[in-house]
Amino acid sequence: WGALDAGINPVNDCHEMVEDKQGRLLLLTNETKNNVLIYDKSGKLLESWGTSYPGAHGLTLYNDGFEESLFICDTSRHQVIKTDLAGNVKMKLDYPIETGKYDYPSQYLPTESAVNPINGDIYVVDGYGLNYVIQYSSKGEYIRHWGGKGTENNQFQCCHGILVDQRNKNKVTLIITSRVDNCWKKFTLDGQYIS
Repeated sequence: WGALDAGINPVNDCHEMVEDKQGRLLLLTNETKNNVLIYDKSGKLLESWGTSYPGAHGLTLYNDGFEESLFICDTSRHQVIKTDLAGNVKMKLDYPIETGKYDYPSQYLPTESAVNPINGDIYVVDGYGLNYVIQYSSKGEYIRHWGGKGTENNQFQCCHGILVDQRNKNKVTLIITSRVDNCWKKFTLDGQYIS
């Protein structure tokens, strides 16, 4: 499945894969000859794009009801980049200087993002950096941050992954990994620790 000619479409560090509404599978790699490889379900390569994401790590697919977008977390660029499915850049979230926690971009190494389907708020976890969760509006405006590296309930030892948990439609929450602690932590959408 997905056999490619490595000389034409090399893959390095397959960090993430998502499925769009057409049923295509989008694979993110930090190989800058083709950062995003798009397959059909049989494994046939349909297209590829992206040459500027050397630290491509997290890939989130979000459908706002009108179009699907991708959020690429790039640990080398110290950014989260929103694109359309063809790779056109729609927004960049630079290192979160607004938090007062980051003195320079290289402290920020975002590993994953999640988008709240209710209002489009964007959550980014800085798992390889200072271990904060940063919340933005759908327009990329800073709202708040919480966490940081530590062992308290509201802190993390590598907050590597995040998702918006919609299983209970009346109480949507965030689940965030604390990788070194081998656990998941549950928070309200405004960053209050639950369990």
